Amino acid sequence: MNGAESLVRTLVAEDVNICFTNPGTSEMHFVAALDRVAGMRCILGLFEGVVTGAADGYFRIAGKPAATLLHLGPGLGNGLANLHNAKKAGSGIVNIVGEHATYHITHDAPLTSDIAAVARPMSDWVKTSSSSMTLAADAAQAISVARSAPGKIATLIVPADNAWGPAESIAKAPPTPAKKPVSKEAVAAAVQAITGGGQCMLLLGGSAVRGRALELAGRIAAKTGCQLSTEFNNSRQERGAGRVNVQRLPYPVDLGLKVLSGVRQLILVGAKTPVAFFAYPGKPSVLINDSCRVTVLATVEDDIEGALEALAAELGALNVSPAQIAAAERPTAPAGALSPEGIAAVIGAHMPENCIVVDESITAGRGFAAATAGAPPHDWLGIMGGSIGFGLPNGVGAAVAAPDRKVIVLEGDGSGMYTVQALWTMARNALDVTVLVFANRSYQILRGELAGVGAGEPGRNATDMLTIDRPDLNWVALAKAQGVEAGRATNLEELAREVARGMASKGPYLIEIVM
Repeated sequence: MNGAESLVRTLVAEDVNICFTNPGTSEMHFVAALDRVAGMRCILGLFEGVVTGAADGYFRIAGKPAATLLHLGPGLGNGLANLHNAKKAGSGIVNIVGEHATYHITHDAPLTSDIAAVARPMSDWVKTSSSSMTLAADAAQAISVARSAPGKIATLIVPADNAWGPAESIAKAPPTPAKKPVSKEAVAAAVQAITGGGQCMLLLGGSAVRGRALELAGRIAAKTGCQLSTEFNNSRQERGAGRVNVQRLPYPVDLGLKVLSGVRQLILVGAKTPVAFFAYPGKPSVLINDSCRVTVLATVEDDIEGALEALAAELGALNVSPAQIAAAERPTAPAGALSPEGIAAVIGAHMPENCIVVDESITAGRGFAAATAGAPPHDWLGIMGGSIGFGLPNGVGAAVAAPDRKVIVLEGDGSGMYTVQALWTMARNALDVTVLVFANRSYQILRGELAGVGAGEPGRNATDMLTIDRPDLNWVALAKAQGVEAGRATNLEELAREVARGMASKGPYLIEIVM
């Protein structure tokens, strides 16, 4: 057994049995080990941003880490944007990054780089394996880190001679640390904030927006009258009929300030104090008012469900029916010209039960919440780190994690081009993903940002930096070229037909919505 085989065997033994890959020469012994070790499913991505984004989506749905296999520093560098999103989402990933053989590094070959330095900003843990004999133990440690709450990025750098050198055994991962229970003092402070007078809001994030934690938040709201809200994006929010319907804070600064203007007590439950995505001249960075007091009940690393359970018990809310339960209600699919409201209604009318929605719709989809709130129960995955190119790869990972569930990706055309190669991975693996591309031929969000920062009206040169026309992208052709069936919608009737076709498909299907 060589080091690479001990590594793969350790991953499989610890139930890390999915590896999203884009390997090179330094990783060939890992690739060869796949023929000798049963139990590891490797899924090829044609760009490292697809690999890392898929690992993010996999964790969000499976609740356990996948591995990635990346080639040296440049390969890791290509995947950093979606590792940034994964880290912000609290997704656990075990990155395996190949390195030159230890004796070869000194010769400064073309692909030589400081891999650890590249990894560090987007990783919670980085280690370069020192020996083929200890590679399995290093992998076990990486797995333990990746499993740590809420999920962390562990990057293990493997020199090629450690992969081909001798190894004797596999290793067992250390026990995963339990989530931290919140203190009695934190619960008491939250009780005081809710009962002490003034408008109170529970701002939910992390695992507070799903499962029993979300239900408990609804019970607390019913008992006390406090408001419930979520951060603008959430790694995985449970929504739909029969669940507590929580509105997210708006993205635009002015709207966020308006929502929070009357709040005097803000209780953070797996969330952070709301801030603007960017700085804007004459506008505040922090969105709460000066008279608002912030109380932290639980961070994303804490036992959020336990914290809400304790808070509900102190407030006498455990047996109260939750507030804001969404009624089962689908919109009627409208007809006529395309509009954000009409598109939302079509989506809400066709969403199947237990589907997974991956949302990188950026501007077009900001108003989709109302039309989908009463759809059958579903999960909604948001872009936590704001680095575009998230949607298509996340859809890959979600579909791999839940092959029995329909995945719907809401994608902007500009964002989709960052990781368009994910369509090929969907086709190769027959993943049940329906992709809706909002083809407005521009980076539409940047038009709003140009005005928001006070940069004035765009002239010809500026407009060319904000549009992606001349030539127009042909998403139907792009999809079909990678093996994905596709159709185009230019009005709401065509969109309803195409969405129905996508929902009926058992493999990938793409719809270009010509805005």
